[in-house]
Amino acid sequence: MTSSNHHHVSHIAIIMDGNGRWAKERGLPRAEGHRAGAESIREVTEACIELGVKYLTLYAFSSENWNRPKAEVDALMKLLDRFLDDKAAELDKQKIRLQAIGDLDRLPAATRKRLDRIQERTKNHQTMTLVLALSYGAREEITAAVRAIAKAAVAGEISPDQIDGELIAQHLYTKDIPDPDLLIRTSGEMRVSNFLLWQISYSEIVIVKKMWPDFRQADLFAAVEEYNKRHRRFGAL
Repeated sequence: MTSSNHHHVSHIAIIMDGNGRWAKERGLPRAEGHRAGAESIREVTEACIELGVKYLTLYAFSSENWNRPKAEVDALMKLLDRFLDDKAAELDKQKIRLQAIGDLDRLPAATRKRLDRIQERTKNHQTMTLVLALSYGAREEITAAVRAIAKAAVAGEISPDQIDGELIAQHLYTKDIPDPDLLIRTSGEMRVSNFLLWQISYSEIVIVKKMWPDFRQADLFAAVEEYNKRHRRFGAL
């Protein structure tokens, strides 16, 4: 199933919402919901490769998530470690590049090391780039960019008149990543939750009722279908 439509989706970003609620409805611990959600990641990755999507960005762990109970945060980090260990060979085989964005220094040292290793190992892969947003918050990202630009201005490296959208974009975590064409949020919630605020300025947004652990390839195809139906009207037209 390929899209011959000229509105080709080259970057899909997903807010993977509903793991906790999914688990609660089944009387399972939240960690089980997160584990089930990892299966959805595999499904969606496959679907994106099939569609020729070049970037898939997943909101895996927000800066606000650090405030969750320590046991849940620890379980999530353990799951991330396992995901990275299990995924490494698969990423190599499918020629997928892994990239992480966010305040990565807050991650446990061992997790950080794993991430660095896989990013290094997969950096030349061309099939698709899987971007994991970890310890990520958009306001924090923009704040850090403003701080860096202010330092450069004070140091006389740039003049304030040179600050434009392009310069700001170059100081974000996503400097090498095109903006998402499509933002999907699962579990029916209607908010962006501090995710890619700068980058989604013109993205189409599709809200899916299903909770993330129930999200499958067919659901991704349906969201892309919806995207293709809409005429993308940019403000400049």
